[in-house]
Amino acid sequence: MTISRRGLLGSACAATLLTRSRARAQASRVRLGVLIDQSGPYSNNGGATAVICVRQAIRDFGAANPGLSAEVVSADHQNKPDVGAGIARQWLEQDDVDCILQIANSAVALAVQSIVRAQNKVYIVASAGTTRLTGDQCSPNMLHWTWDNYMLAHSSGGAIIKDGGDSWYFVTADYAFGHQLESDTTEVVRQLGGRVLGHAVYPFPATTDFSSLLVQAHASGAKVLGLANSGADTQNCIKQAHEFGLNLQMRIVALLMYANDVHAIGLEIAQGLFLTESFYWDLNDSTRAWTRPIVAQSPDNWPSMSHAGSYAGTLHYLKAVAAMGVADAKKDGVATVNGMKAMPFSDPCFGTGTIREDGRVLVAAYLFEVKKPSESTSAWDIYKLRATMPGDQAARPLADGHCAFVKL
Repeated sequence: MTISRRGLLGSACAATLLTRSRARAQASRVRLGVLIDQSGPYSNNGGATAVICVRQAIRDFGAANPGLSAEVVSADHQNKPDVGAGIARQWLEQDDVDCILQIANSAVALAVQSIVRAQNKVYIVASAGTTRLTGDQCSPNMLHWTWDNYMLAHSSGGAIIKDGGDSWYFVTADYAFGHQLESDTTEVVRQLGGRVLGHAVYPFPATTDFSSLLVQAHASGAKVLGLANSGADTQNCIKQAHEFGLNLQMRIVALLMYANDVHAIGLEIAQGLFLTESFYWDLNDSTRAWTRPIVAQSPDNWPSMSHAGSYAGTLHYLKAVAAMGVADAKKDGVATVNGMKAMPFSDPCFGTGTIREDGRVLVAAYLFEVKKPSESTSAWDIYKLRATMPGDQAARPLADGHCAFVKL
């Protein structure tokens, strides 16, 4: 087939116009990448419900700000730092993603941190516990929403020690989150005059049988069994401890447990457990109203603090983008994060508050007790509020983090 010069020029012009059209479209919208556990032990605390919450934030913001367009992509990090890092690099370098959020694994979160910083994009961690994210590995591109290990150790751990649980034995997941959660809680135990009698570390995420570890915990003579793990691991530990009758001989403290976990094992087994979350669907009128549209899309997995953090982080990010303009926000992640720090956050999940210079979002910690079956009126009516710790107390003191870019 012969192509005329006019036809060739026409094709070239069309290609140029198409390229320019795509560039203009990209310049007028932001892309968010939700990096989550979709199939592993943390899938109920991330998974599809996290994506639903991000999309809901975009819809809610867009209703009042129709000029800002946002898209969502998602992927499963499989709880493997190399997989998470590879996805992040692909998104930022090739797929025009401007903001990565969620995570739900401390080792993955730390691996992704440096990649986002190198590409000068935005990073919102809503479900990883390590305080290194705002400490020795801090980044001006990152905000740490929802909770961290310091919050859990001082809220749940501190309450149990003051209530007489002064000797502890830990069952700990063998990765960054588990080790630091045990370390932070150990520090609280000792500060309050308690003792740690031992620990058992297990391979993560390849362990489902915790019986030998529970036997060791009982043999230690400790009053408290501290579970420095999360998700399906916490569920299995509690169920197996109940089968052995260990819950009648030791006080079991799930240092990180979500509403989804409590619902999964049931109130008959979980009743009486103390745990900390920074969000609960039935906390107040605002949280109840926010939960309704989420539950309509995720009826079998109601939102926990992890999901609420994904919503709140997305909403605050979009506010900052709208304030500075899409083009400027896409160009400079640090400037976007600084804009987010400069304005108080306000959302139906956490209320209003501020963000510190190191990126820690100051939300309150709520100490809950799991209800007895006789106290519950519905399947997801599971918590009694026992104590509230204000956000500035629930976060590690700024000076103790030693974040390199923080000026004290």
